[in-house]
Amino acid sequence: MIQIHKIAAITANNLAGFLYGEIKHVLLFLLCFFLMGTTLGQSSNLFDDDEVLALNLRGDLKTVFKDRGNDPQYHSATLQYNADLNTITIPIKIKTRGNFRKLSSNCKYPPLFLNFKKTTTPDNSLFEGLDKVKLVTPCQGEKYVINEYLVYKLYNLITPRSFKARLVKVTFQDTVKNKSSLPYYGILLEEEKQMAMRNKSSSLEKIGLRPTSTQEEDFLKMAVFEYMIGNTDWSIQFQQNIKLIMTDSTSLPFAIPYDFDHAGIVRAPYALPAPELQLSSTLQRRYRGYCMPEMNQFIPVFETFNQLKDDFYALYNGNPLLSSSYQSRTLKFLDQFYETINDPKKARKAFSYPCNKRGTGNVVIQGLKKN
Repeated sequence: MIQIHKIAAITANNLAGFLYGEIKHVLLFLLCFFLMGTTLGQSSNLFDDDEVLALNLRGDLKTVFKDRGNDPQYHSATLQYNADLNTITIPIKIKTRGNFRKLSSNCKYPPLFLNFKKTTTPDNSLFEGLDKVKLVTPCQGEKYVINEYLVYKLYNLITPRSFKARLVKVTFQDTVKNKSSLPYYGILLEEEKQMAMRNKSSSLEKIGLRPTSTQEEDFLKMAVFEYMIGNTDWSIQFQQNIKLIMTDSTSLPFAIPYDFDHAGIVRAPYALPAPELQLSSTLQRRYRGYCMPEMNQFIPVFETFNQLKDDFYALYNGNPLLSSSYQSRTLKFLDQFYETINDPKKARKAFSYPCNKRGTGNVVIQGLKKN
């Protein structure tokens, strides 16, 4: 808003310029707010429940799963689930998506886009108000899907500026071959626009944005989190597994991470660090934030992680979806992280690494083309 005391101090010669600047600022904000209101749609309650949701995906799935090229097309399908002893059937369009996991040489089932249409999605269904939802499918074993799902739950504990996830059991029913698969675990991911709306923000597409041009406190939490889970497969500059949202046209954007299958904590057999980082495995951590010579900025971040330690461990300890060996290895992996952040010498060595010009802390890994 235009402040009266500012106007009083402005001469007649520059009053017009000042007013123009203020009005332009207000109009930009209103435009951003209007675009949010007209494009985000209503919120869904799909992600408000942690119960595993059983889904049937029906269609000419052989044709869909073969369509894995650079320009995959949408194919007709139906999605079914049970609610109150009734079967809800929703006509949708589906297509393959992704990069590594889309390749048939890497994964049997490619990840999918589920495209919903407002006119054919029943009112009050779990999918009401949704547009394009990502489905993560099992790549080389469904246990890795569960492991990745829990990473989303970890980050949800840190900040609401994160993608919600719903664990599902999907049965693929090919209507042409009249053949059904066994039920497999998968993950439904909250839409970007829904996540932005939930945080009273709008999405931003800005390839080339530097990490220092994002909200510092949230960036540090995100970057320390990526270090904790052993993930180096992300980039702000190329928006590799990163989405950007902003609350208005004058604020710095927030960086929102997703796609964690290459994190060490997931232990996917196909996951390897980029060769440029000179790491032997994803279990070897590397901090990928920007150089901060002073460690003071990390103190409140480390405090947040220490406060959440019991909640983090509770996701794994005694979880019936996980093997006892994976639980044990994961808790030890997290122990190593907490040993680092609570030892000043180890913390400085780990989190000051991007300041080492002879190291690989400043190497920017270019993201692949998204689908």
